[in-house]
Amino acid sequence: MADPVTFGARLRAFRERSGKTRPVLGGLVGRSAEWVKALENGKLLPPRLPMLLRLAEVLDIADLAALTGDQSLPVASVTRAGHPDVGRVAAAMQRTVVPAGDPTSAAVLRGLVDQAWRLWHRSTTERTAVAAVLPGLLDEARRSARRLTGLERRSASVELARVYHLAQLYIAHQPYPELVWLAADRAMLAAQDADDPAAIAAAAWYYAHVYRSSNQVDAAEQVLVDAGGLVDPAAGEEQLARWGQVQLGIALGHSKAGRAGRAWRAWDTAAEAAGRLGGTHPWLMFGSAACEAYSVTIATDLCRSGEAVQRADSTDYRALPSQTRRAGYLIEAARAHLLARGEVAAVHLLGRALRESTDTVRHHPFARTVAMELSRRPGTIGEDARELSLALGLTG
Repeated sequence: MADPVTFGARLRAFRERSGKTRPVLGGLVGRSAEWVKALENGKLLPPRLPMLLRLAEVLDIADLAALTGDQSLPVASVTRAGHPDVGRVAAAMQRTVVPAGDPTSAAVLRGLVDQAWRLWHRSTTERTAVAAVLPGLLDEARRSARRLTGLERRSASVELARVYHLAQLYIAHQPYPELVWLAADRAMLAAQDADDPAAIAAAAWYYAHVYRSSNQVDAAEQVLVDAGGLVDPAAGEEQLARWGQVQLGIALGHSKAGRAGRAWRAWDTAAEAAGRLGGTHPWLMFGSAACEAYSVTIATDLCRSGEAVQRADSTDYRALPSQTRRAGYLIEAARAHLLARGEVAAVHLLGRALRESTDTVRHHPFARTVAMELSRRPGTIGEDARELSLALGLTG
């Protein structure tokens, strides 16, 4: 471990590079601005591993050695668990030759992709469920998009983009960031090959997630703005849903960058579109319930602890028609409560999220690092966090 002064100087440099103030960084890891200042000034020793990992995740540091000056420890090796079937999915994604065989009609392919998305949203172990069909579906969609002609080929390309979106979700929060970028890029290329504005808008939503996770918030906004200009919210429910989700993605980028006014204006626009839509999009899951859930993320990213908790406590997560989305929301609610120093509530919410979807929680970096950190606490919080850690496969 580097001496405290060197560690503090590095911490400050990474914090300033990310554009975060001390209150914001402290809030995102459940500490005060004074605590961050004391670390940076060398008045506190570097924290233990769980907190180092949380700092690294928030500051987008890939290897703890960059922060501590000690031996290499890739952050993803601890905070991101690899799924047992990821090798088969990766092999299918990385295959350069179009699989042999006859193409599948666009209508049949659409039904298969719809079925895969239902598996993702309705299973408590969605990665395991989807991994069983994803390699074959990738081959089938790639073959059809290449070998069909005319309108059939364009329709197959739309479905290929949807398969890559699913692959991106499957690979997310695993120690293979290059595959996440590959899935996002190939989905956008397939959508553009289809020359389908709605498909491009959906691809932009998923591409923006990758940019934001790399702290490239301006790039995320640009891809969304470009795609939003291609769809007409007055041209029917499908385009309205795509346009509204683009606005929601813009709001998430502004909140990550700390631009509160612009974040809430974009969220208002998305929420208004969701209200006009009435229901929930069947696989994108855009709708009023999703907008309410993401408002918790926005308030938490903006470090508005009181507002974040109020929104978390007033949102009916059961209105989300997806196991994975409900689990994801509960993790965001836990983030909100931890921001407000509500450690008991945070552990409780993570346990509830685990009941909604084991895979979602097991692969989420926040859930993993918080479970590790709080498991060291005495009393009930530590006991519950240790049980959570066992469920996440973090301790023997």
